[in-house]
Amino acid sequence: MRNRHLYITLLAILGISLETVAVEAQPGNVPRLVVSIAIDQLRSDYLDAFMPLYSDGGLKRLLNEGKVYVNASYSFAPIDRASAIAAISSGTTPYYNSIVGSRWLSRETLRPVGCVNDSQFPGILTSDMASPSGLLSSTIGDELKMATGGKGYVYSIAPFQDAAVLSAGHAADAAFWIDDAFGNWCSSSYYLKNVPDWLKAYNNLHGLNNKISTTTWEPLHELSGSFNYFLQTSYNDKPFKHKFSGDQRFIDYKESALVNSEVTDLALQCMGSTGMGNDRVTDLLCLTFYAGNYGQKRMTDCQMELQDTYVRLDREISKLLAYTDRFIGNDNVLYVLTSTGYSQVEEADYASFRIPTGTFFMSRTASLMNMYLGAIWGQGNYVETTFHNQIFLNHKLLETKKISISEATSRAQEIVAMMAGVRNVYTSLQLLTSQNSHTEKIRNAFNPQRCGDIIIEVAPGWKIFNEDTQQSEISLASFIQFPIIIYGAGTKAERTPAKVTTDRIAPTIARSIRIRAPNACSSEPLF
Repeated sequence: MRNRHLYITLLAILGISLETVAVEAQPGNVPRLVVSIAIDQLRSDYLDAFMPLYSDGGLKRLLNEGKVYVNASYSFAPIDRASAIAAISSGTTPYYNSIVGSRWLSRETLRPVGCVNDSQFPGILTSDMASPSGLLSSTIGDELKMATGGKGYVYSIAPFQDAAVLSAGHAADAAFWIDDAFGNWCSSSYYLKNVPDWLKAYNNLHGLNNKISTTTWEPLHELSGSFNYFLQTSYNDKPFKHKFSGDQRFIDYKESALVNSEVTDLALQCMGSTGMGNDRVTDLLCLTFYAGNYGQKRMTDCQMELQDTYVRLDREISKLLAYTDRFIGNDNVLYVLTSTGYSQVEEADYASFRIPTGTFFMSRTASLMNMYLGAIWGQGNYVETTFHNQIFLNHKLLETKKISISEATSRAQEIVAMMAGVRNVYTSLQLLTSQNSHTEKIRNAFNPQRCGDIIIEVAPGWKIFNEDTQQSEISLASFIQFPIIIYGAGTKAERTPAKVTTDRIAPTIARSIRIRAPNACSSEPLF
């Protein structure tokens, strides 16, 4: 009997030992490096159309060997680069992370402010001052830093300041972007006290300022002159040639296909200089590439440039994959790639083709609203200002006259709803207190600290025009299809048509590296 108990005890001890060994062995399955790639304005139709021009080691490899969700979308609208990047990194919408766009109106100053502008943190190698203080939730990089006690490296590299900072989050080692004035890679004192030696050396040897005067953008692929996806009778198959000069040269370069090689080259330098992916502590590298129109031109004016952009993008993805294959190993790296989910809208001449259209004038609307509310409660400046499709009411005046915000916004909603071209009018209280399928995307894009009291939705094809700032934007309800691609670290190849949203990327990464998802993220992992 005593031997039997001893035998059971030995088995129990052995079982515990085996279990302990198994638990200790598990971290070997966790990726050593996560590479999160956001491609600004990537579209599925273009991605598929230019497939004959790709190599086998880049985009084709991801599409053929990765887990591809072909019907991805954002759970809010409208979308721009800043709000999209913030949603990817935080796993939530502007309603919670507060990044409603690249710019919003400050209620204190009634002036537009940049989403990452911060005068408290001087730039490093730039005059721009920036921090992620406007991002009011944690990011996947922040959670990785906390989970590893600060040991996991988190770096962000992008052509654009907003993308770099919002990808990096609050706790990253650094966020790097290209300075508009001098063309060098720069950062913020929020992240860095001094310029890293490797970045200093890289700027000295490979800085854009050293080579832009002799740089020419020409088609990369030999078929660029004969392959054409776009159906345009005005298409000219003469190969393009662009040089970059003048005060806007670096800004123009950042909206060309050539900027993607700058991102890749710095990413490879960063990985090599910091040793990312070389130990068992997971690191995170966030990259932003550009796939939009050249110089914000009309698509009809840059068709061949757009084709070349996708061809060059394929080459940069191939370079990244080849590097991590060689120095880290495919099983140790998890790639997650998606799009910012929007496309720059070019103004169409609807009227010439007898398509219903019109212009909604914001300043005129504000004046009429002041007259209407003045007739009810007495003269006063009830509307403080307008911004994009938003109207900001004068809260101090309403408080002085003892008029509730609820009553004021309800009255304002009444007058706007009767105007031509208006399809929906939302009040701030309506978006704060109600949630249904009809208003879900509008509510998710709303944040009470960043948005106005009245949100106006005009009919598709109509233009919103601000007479004071001369800014205009056209309303479109069309859907831009783009994918989410997950590759590496043992991910099995699969192509699924299931509809998924980008706020599920952060919890998917979190689950893969076994950490907590960002603190405002309530979405489920993709798998």
